[in-house]
Amino acid sequence: MAQVITMPKLSDTMTVGTLVKWLKKEGDVVKFGTLLAEIETDKATMEFESFGEGTILKLYVAAGSQVAIGDPLCAVGAPGEAAPAAPAAAAPSAPAAKESPPALPPATTAVVAHTAPVAAPAPSSPPPAPSPAPSSQPVRAAGERVKISPLAKKLAAAKGLDPALIKGSGPSGRIVRADILAAETAGTAKIGSAAKAPSSSTSSTIGGLAAKGPIQEERAVAVSNMRGVIAKRLIESKITAPHFYLEIEVDAEPLAALRTQLNTGLEKAGIKLSVNDFILKASAEALRKVPEVNASWEGTQIRYFGGAHVSFAVALPDGLITPVIRDSHEKSVFQISTEAKALGKLAKDKKLKPDQYTGGTFCVSNLGMMGIPKFYPIINTPNAAILGVGAAVTKPVVKNGQLAVGSVLTLTLSCDHRVVDGAVGAQFLGALKALLEAPALLLV
Repeated sequence: MAQVITMPKLSDTMTVGTLVKWLKKEGDVVKFGTLLAEIETDKATMEFESFGEGTILKLYVAAGSQVAIGDPLCAVGAPGEAAPAAPAAAAPSAPAAKESPPALPPATTAVVAHTAPVAAPAPSSPPPAPSPAPSSQPVRAAGERVKISPLAKKLAAAKGLDPALIKGSGPSGRIVRADILAAETAGTAKIGSAAKAPSSSTSSTIGGLAAKGPIQEERAVAVSNMRGVIAKRLIESKITAPHFYLEIEVDAEPLAALRTQLNTGLEKAGIKLSVNDFILKASAEALRKVPEVNASWEGTQIRYFGGAHVSFAVALPDGLITPVIRDSHEKSVFQISTEAKALGKLAKDKKLKPDQYTGGTFCVSNLGMMGIPKFYPIINTPNAAILGVGAAVTKPVVKNGQLAVGSVLTLTLSCDHRVVDGAVGAQFLGALKALLEAPALLLV
């Protein structure tokens, strides 16, 4: 009997997934563990494989389709066996010229997720190639964001193609792998091949200022999986967690001096510590001193965690993600620095595994590198608090009773009042301030 393989749930917040590409085609024989396709979730691009054996009888969706969890992807059965028919009521999810069959009722899924995305083998036959742009003129308005899957973006860079010159065939015009391959075959979209747009009053300048005109083309853009999940989580956090905010000023000069000394002395070893590395380490040690902050609200109980699993916010085109440095309290600032750099790169490449961005007990959000002096972040529930880190600002300060010029770093703490009271939050910020103003203690 034919078996219908459905869209699996590959992350805790996933509701739909984008089928980036098929690794097999109809008629191919698959065995246990055969890679079937690449799927992009709200967090990463992943591969999944077959649990059973048989022949692929039907591919229900095309590459680039957005598919809800439990909706059919393909059918596997005996050679020559008829694939289950799809009901006629469902709407197509694929952007292909021919409508893709609508969804079947959910069936048992025989797949297992591979959360470490790797370069997949070339499919046995190339996917249908959408028609590329007929010329080297941009296919979207100036300033319009290019919507492109992580896999297609990497492929375009490898082949020297400019995504701005490629028309996407994915959902809402998203560029997928097939579009890159089509552009390469047609010989269009090479980087630097875009024709210069004729000058107009909207692009001219007067005295160094742009002439009057729209700042961009008015348009509506479909919400991405990641942005949709972020929106839902932020609303839930603000509604369910009663936020209150604390702030404290830290003398940034001792930390700056120690960081400069270490980076200069360790430059030949390839070590370069950031301010955020020290903030992460200091946060873990402050949680050791005030462990009541390392907790979460669970309705009928408050859970206090034995390990300081400190996460940090990484900005992405579609939002942000928070990789976790587990057991930060047991790691040196050098270990934290190395791990943070590795996790940050994986996050930007959308290659984080679920266990690398879940399970954090405290979060750090740093906008100091963007010149923001202070801000009040929304709690990343179920954490009980999140630390906002601003930029070090030069301002008048009082030292030893005398007015002087100093460097001041403002830290803000957003707290869930169900878990953290004002006095506990103040104790945590006090412990953090003491550590950052005597940063050599973080090296012990």
